[in-house]
Amino acid sequence: MKSMAQLKYHYGLKVRIYPSDYQKQIIKVNSDASRFVYNEMVAIGKELWQLNRIKLSIDTVQDRIQQLKLRQNAKQMSNHFQFLEDKRIDSLAKANAIQNYHKAWNAFRKVHEAGVPKFHRKSYAWRYQTNCQYPKQKTARLDNGTVCFEDRKHIVVPKLGRLRIKGAQQRLLDRQGETRIGTVTISKDAADRFFLSLQLGSDTPFVSKLSRTNRQIGIDLNTENFLTASDGRTIANPRYYRTIKGKLAKAQRTLSRRQRRAKKEQRSLRESKNYQKQRLLVAKIHARVFDRRHDFLQRTS
Repeated sequence: MKSMAQLKYHYGLKVRIYPSDYQKQIIKVNSDASRFVYNEMVAIGKELWQLNRIKLSIDTVQDRIQQLKLRQNAKQMSNHFQFLEDKRIDSLAKANAIQNYHKAWNAFRKVHEAGVPKFHRKSYAWRYQTNCQYPKQKTARLDNGTVCFEDRKHIVVPKLGRLRIKGAQQRLLDRQGETRIGTVTISKDAADRFFLSLQLGSDTPFVSKLSRTNRQIGIDLNTENFLTASDGRTIANPRYYRTIKGKLAKAQRTLSRRQRRAKKEQRSLRESKNYQKQRLLVAKIHARVFDRRHDFLQRTS
């Protein structure tokens, strides 16, 4: 069975998922664990850098360096922090967090503008990664791995179990031959929408190539409209943000008032129900603008 790197074609698929309350708790636990492991790797890296600057060979310093290097392993880190042994936590989520830390360093070494790995702060958006694993004797398909499609509307994910989904493409589920699922990302945005992103790999192309027309066209992006083509066609700018700007400003003013009131009463914003309700409303307005823009660009292109 070929690995993802050995497969010729790759394709990304993002679907909307609708988890139960219990499944949401598991996603939250795995997201927190993934962020903690990443931040712990950043903290270990910073401390090792400081300790390695000490030129003198001090036994205490050398012992501390060895302890920190051992803790960079996912299993050793879980032994050190017992809460990471929670059965709800996916072991691959911890491994992917460590891998992402090393990828961040590799990106910094290649492109210095990327910056060194930094601490990830807690936010209203959740995210963690896992992987689809296959038995060695089987041919990889979309329905026989640890992450597998039951049908167009349901998928099974480790620790989460069966999830209801929206947005799966039937043409992908009907594919013949080997199609492997690689990295799987489970996420929640600030508007409390849950998504599942899959990396697919295969030796057969996922989309067919368009035939060449041997024609050329010039496109002018301007401020009067969205674009003007050299053949005279124009596409108007829908200006989704301007149409909803007044409603957004009103919602943001209400959010600011509730934030000031919560601080005046010395209540945590995360525990203030009125603030959280209004924050979610503002996030949904932003998400609506983003979705409309994205849909417009997809249809236009």
